Amino acid sequence: MTDAADRRNWAGNLVYRAARVVHPATIDELQQVLAEDGPVRFLGTRHTFNDLADTDGTLIATDRLPAHVDVDSAPGVVRLSGGLRYGDLAPRLHERGLALANLASLPHISVAGAVATGTHGSGDRIGSLASAVRAIGFLTSDGEHRLLQRGDADFAGAVVHLGALGLVTALELDVEPTYNVAQTVFEAPDWDAILADLDAVTSLGTSVSIFTTWARTDVADQLWVKQRLPIDADAAAQRDAVVARLVARLGARAATVPRHPIIGLPADACTTQLGVPGPWHERLPHFRLEFTPSAGEELQSEYLVPRPDAIGAIEAVRTLAGRVAPLLQVCEVRTVRADDLWLSPAYGADVVALHFTWKPDQPAVTALLPDLEAALPATARPHWGKLFELPAEELRRRYPRFDDFAALRARFDPDGRLRNAFLTRVGL
Repeated sequence: MTDAADRRNWAGNLVYRAARVVHPATIDELQQVLAEDGPVRFLGTRHTFNDLADTDGTLIATDRLPAHVDVDSAPGVVRLSGGLRYGDLAPRLHERGLALANLASLPHISVAGAVATGTHGSGDRIGSLASAVRAIGFLTSDGEHRLLQRGDADFAGAVVHLGALGLVTALELDVEPTYNVAQTVFEAPDWDAILADLDAVTSLGTSVSIFTTWARTDVADQLWVKQRLPIDADAAAQRDAVVARLVARLGARAATVPRHPIIGLPADACTTQLGVPGPWHERLPHFRLEFTPSAGEELQSEYLVPRPDAIGAIEAVRTLAGRVAPLLQVCEVRTVRADDLWLSPAYGADVVALHFTWKPDQPAVTALLPDLEAALPATARPHWGKLFELPAEELRRRYPRFDDFAALRARFDPDGRLRNAFLTRVGL
């Protein structure tokens, strides 16, 4: 019998309507489930805030499938099972002297789930997590194994796939030599100064995030700067001087104690700050694996806009601050480098992401989203795994390869067993 927790997403705002939830422990068991009739979808770590992963049929959870990591098969690549979490993968890479170029703000999410939805970390020169994929292997709804590699005709369409092509059984990711990062938090940067030179602010570090509750529109709450450490000491000192001058121009001050992105919450759950160097996987995420990330009880939305439209997008939210702030726990502004993945929100353009962590009041948030989306530039693309209200015709207009992906989906899943209410609603 399925327990209540098994039927909910991580945030608890969604109860799956699936007829059943199963947990195969082997690929053979998985194939037996796929051999049955009816709709199927796949569950990873359940960090999706909408019904993207749901189905009226069978939900196949990946949490008990075999996990594997192989770093010896080829230089510059790690091979892994898709259900593995970043928080489990990263330490194993670091032990072998290897690293990923980027991580999301929380290490609790599965690699396959993050890739499927175009999830990202932050950095002017760093792509989304999906951009690190070199190869992706699917088990399709009819039990067929399919492998696509970078350079294959359909590869760019298959990486960010919304679970519409099959279960990801294997991934290959780019890796590089391990490195250290230092993380520093600055408080109360001036919004006008930020917007006067947004490019300079987002280039302060390898990864930069601006946090605000929009309770005030003159200053943001915090500026988080994560910097890869240069080997050369003189280069490090020169870099620190540049950062100090720009931070002073923003009117910000360095935090003297660790901070949580959400003002008032204890920083115990957060990764080490105060400029203390540490391994990449212990600094790039905002949160530690052993703690509940963010606020726990929350909703999320996110919109990504091309860099030329970023200031207009931020100003639009600033104008709506009186309506946004009462529903908001925190808003994060960060950047992502362009990629060529068809359904990636960063397809074809460097983007600035506006991420909203809402209070758990879904009716009020859902009522606000159409007005927020109308105020944002018409180039804004929503994160697929979070709450949004944009209709199918708008999504098709904003994703140039939308129809190409729809055709790819039909080829991989000709019987439509992986289609669900979400895919139907967005026009796929």
